[in-house]
Parts: sequence; C-alpha cells; structure tokens
Amino acid sequence: MTGILIDSNVILDLFEEDSGWVEWSETMLHQYSYTHTIYINPIIYSEVSIGFKRIEELEDALSGCGFEPLQIPKEALFLAGKTYLKYRKRKGTKLSPLPDFFIGAHAAVDKLELMTRDTPRYKSYFPTVKLISP
Repeated sequence: MTGILIDSNVILDLFEEDSGWVEWSETMLHQYSYTHTIYINPIIYSEVSIGFKRIEELEDALSGCGFEPLQIPKEALFLAGKTYLKYRKRKGTKLSPLPDFFIGAHAAVDKLELMTRDTPRYKSYFPTVKLISP
C-alpha cells in the first residue's frame, strides 16, 4: 500500500486556520496530493470530529479535502497496544497518548508515510515510519 496517513493536527490546522501552521499544512497536503493517496483512519476522524457540532458538517469539510478513509488492520491495533505498554513502562507522562499509538502503528503496519507536526513520539516508538514534518 502506498500513501500518506494525515495526522489530525495537520487537518485541524486547516479547519481552525491556525496562523502558525495553516500555510505549512496546506502546502504539504497540496504538494503530496498530486503524487500520493492521502488517508485518514477512524482515530484521526474521531479526533477531528471534536471541532464539529454535527456529523454532516464534518463530512462536508472532509469531503472537500480528498482524504480517503482507511480502516486500521488488527495487526496495527495489536502493535499499538504493545507499543503503548512500552511507553508506560518507560514512565511516559502524557495522560492520553493512545490515539498517537494507533496512528503510528497503523502507518507502520500498512507501510504508510505519516504527515504530522508531532514527531518525537513517532520517531521514538515507530522508527520505521517515514515522517513528513516541519
């Protein structure tokens, strides 16, 4: 499978028009959309949904972006749990980082690149994933 998984922080840059990041996120999505399929998974969908009152609004916003939905394989779900356990054993401090582990594991198992602004955890726990980041 070829393509790029787009982390929720990149999508939220667009939807919230984050003045510090919207230009980078728009440029990267535009550039890569010509050469790659760009994906989101259910975890990313869920994280992005927080900013919308109705599912129809979210669907309308996402439909204009060209994202392809992609289910998370069981192997990635298993890897996410095991990697999260390693994180906790290393005294990881973020209270709810599990979504990042689902996203990183999905990219690793499906051999997808990952576009994100949140690189430290992905680099540490998913070193085989190629990151597209600032």
